[in-house]
Amino acid sequence: MRKQRYIRNVATLKLEVDKCSGCGMCATVCPHRVFEVADGKAAIVDRDACMECGACSLNCPAEAITVKPGVGCAVAVFRAIFGRGKGGCDCNCCNTNE
Repeated sequence: MRKQRYIRNVATLKLEVDKCSGCGMCATVCPHRVFEVADGKAAIVDRDACMECGACSLNCPAEAITVKPGVGCAVAVFRAIFGRGKGGCDCNCCNTNE
């Protein structure tokens, strides 16, 4: 199965490996399998598959992961689907605010 791709090389996802406890929560909660855990540490294996939902960061007990949700436009897609907020997208990657 092919993975969904977003805009290449724009994800704000960052992992501080030194802080990682190796719990595997990031790999468990990530809907796009961006993380793998090996040798007691997490690793980002597919950054361009990240939709910036923030689940990994919110569930990391070691606070080793940071991501700015919405930069890759996942928030805009959710808002468009569910009708939250006026004008839909408030990011710089599309023109739905017009």
